[in-house]
Amino acid sequence: MIFETLDTTGHEQVVFCHNKDAGLKAIIAIHNTVLGPALGGTRMWPYQSEAEALNDVLRLSRGMTYKNAVAGLNIGGGKAVIIGDPAKDKSEALFRAFGQFVDSLGGRYITAEDVGIDVNDMEYVYRETEYVTGVHQVHGGSGDPSPFTAYGSLQGLMATLNRKFGDEEISKYKFAVQGLGHVGMEYVKLLRERGAAKIWVTDINQALVDKAANEYGAEAVGLDEIYDVPADVYSPCALGGTVNEKTIDRIKASVICGAANNQLATNEIGDELSRRGILYAPDYAVNAGGVMNVALELEGYNRERAMRNMRAIYHNLTRIFEIAERDGIPTYAAADRLGEERIEAIGKLKLPQRTGDTRFEGRIRGGH
Repeated sequence: MIFETLDTTGHEQVVFCHNKDAGLKAIIAIHNTVLGPALGGTRMWPYQSEAEALNDVLRLSRGMTYKNAVAGLNIGGGKAVIIGDPAKDKSEALFRAFGQFVDSLGGRYITAEDVGIDVNDMEYVYRETEYVTGVHQVHGGSGDPSPFTAYGSLQGLMATLNRKFGDEEISKYKFAVQGLGHVGMEYVKLLRERGAAKIWVTDINQALVDKAANEYGAEAVGLDEIYDVPADVYSPCALGGTVNEKTIDRIKASVICGAANNQLATNEIGDELSRRGILYAPDYAVNAGGVMNVALELEGYNRERAMRNMRAIYHNLTRIFEIAERDGIPTYAAADRLGEERIEAIGKLKLPQRTGDTRFEGRIRGGH
């Protein structure tokens, strides 16, 4: 059954990781390494079943292939999930055991932070493997990638506003922001700094909602009410699938642009958005700032260069909108086409496989 699934998804390798003593149950999925070693974050989540975890990691890792390709990076796509509650199940042993599994892949997969994981967790992983990014600055890392993801999302937003309305004046528009985690809160901060006309926010964590209201003047609404506010832009910044057959008729916005992964429940929803004239900014092109930032760690990190690189997201979104218009296809399909064209072009060069080893030369591993 799994091999039949992999025939459809195109994955190269899926690794099930288990360490009973450490309480580790994890899955690493390597989707494509044509452009380079697979880079993608590790997500810790209390999945209801192993099948749910597998489905998520297959979907997310494929998304990373496209995200990294569209972002112009010389890395492939991969992802990992750890089955567990990040509020209760974290331990040094768990993350070090996970690090050993990452290390066993010899650089085919390079990990980073994702939902439920922070820089402190990455420190434990780093004790067992050098194939990890998003570690603390003292190790030559870049730390938390969230500010870069948010800033990159802002660049994508401005490109989308320009496409839809002919200007980039954030102060003219109203925003509905769903999700106030590290990225979502930073995104709200950036919107406020640029004078957004109105910001509605929601999150399962009431303390975060209160912070956004008190510090950034946002208006709090219920979890299910965020779809009904009269916003110009709907910005999903939590988990995926919130643009679906139940919410599409409720969303008032004419632009959908946010930092969440896999925002469209199905491709058919993307087709319907296109028919309705709602401009969807493909999520993996918008939220590529985090991976663009940590990818620089493979070459020697420089924060100023990272911030400069974020501006490429504006160009990438503009290119996607041009392809959509040129080929008469929805924007989500145009983003995939841009990524596929790059993978195919580079793949034809028949470059030798990059294992990632040489990019980590000079990183001191002693004394972790």
